[in-house]
Amino acid sequence: MNDSREWLTEELKKVQDWENNQSDLWFWEKLGRLPFKIIDKWTPDFIQRKIGILLDELGQYIQTGGSYLSSVSKITSYYPDFDVSTLANVEKLPVSTMDVAVEKITGNRKKLATLQGAGTGIGGVFTLSIDIPLLLSLQLKTLQDIAICYGYDPNIKEERLFIVKCMQYVSADIVGKQAILTQLSQFDSPDDASKREILSELQGWREVFFSYRDQLGWKKFFQMIPIAGLVFGAFINRSAVNDIAEAGKMLYRKRRIVERLDILHDSSDISCSDA
Repeated sequence: MNDSREWLTEELKKVQDWENNQSDLWFWEKLGRLPFKIIDKWTPDFIQRKIGILLDELGQYIQTGGSYLSSVSKITSYYPDFDVSTLANVEKLPVSTMDVAVEKITGNRKKLATLQGAGTGIGGVFTLSIDIPLLLSLQLKTLQDIAICYGYDPNIKEERLFIVKCMQYVSADIVGKQAILTQLSQFDSPDDASKREILSELQGWREVFFSYRDQLGWKKFFQMIPIAGLVFGAFINRSAVNDIAEAGKMLYRKRRIVERLDILHDSSDISCSDA
């Protein structure tokens, strides 16, 4: 770990500037529920049941990770030029090195999202219903891999809570964003009350999912047109993964930088006391 206090402070300021520049949802995003009302009306029962299963699985994800859980064993593939076999090794890497790994993952996932959106966009409304759980899965995987790159373990329930809050942050309005940032700033506090508060909120995790789903509504509207949906699907899915990856990078990066600054501060205090 060779990050200086000055560099970390400057990078933390960049993250804070990014947080301050996050705007409210567009008017059209607030009307995003309309396309899904149409989907609910037109979609065959077997697809509706599949989406219902997805909702149940998302609840299980918070509790156990389920089928969405990424493997920590992927660490070596993220850092091929470094001897890192555990998350403890990753924690010692410079933040700039972590950033490079995250950028590679983000680039690969955006390409995958583009192909996925194009493929599911061909069939219009019917394949759109299938596309929603696929996109959600891809975004969850992306956030988990970003967590691993910054040295956090998505196998831990608290980290899965953090990931769901990142998803909620992307779809929240400006007031909601500020509330989430306040919660996440206390996430690593020795006092466990903040985590219990977040867990209590997520007992209503279905509301989190629906707000997140509806935020995609207007973006997905034109993907309902067969064939033409190929173009819209490719663009929309790429954009959705980019948004979630950007938020995940910034929020996890902030945690790591703050932790590094706290370590440097504690080391400085020890040195002063010894002197």
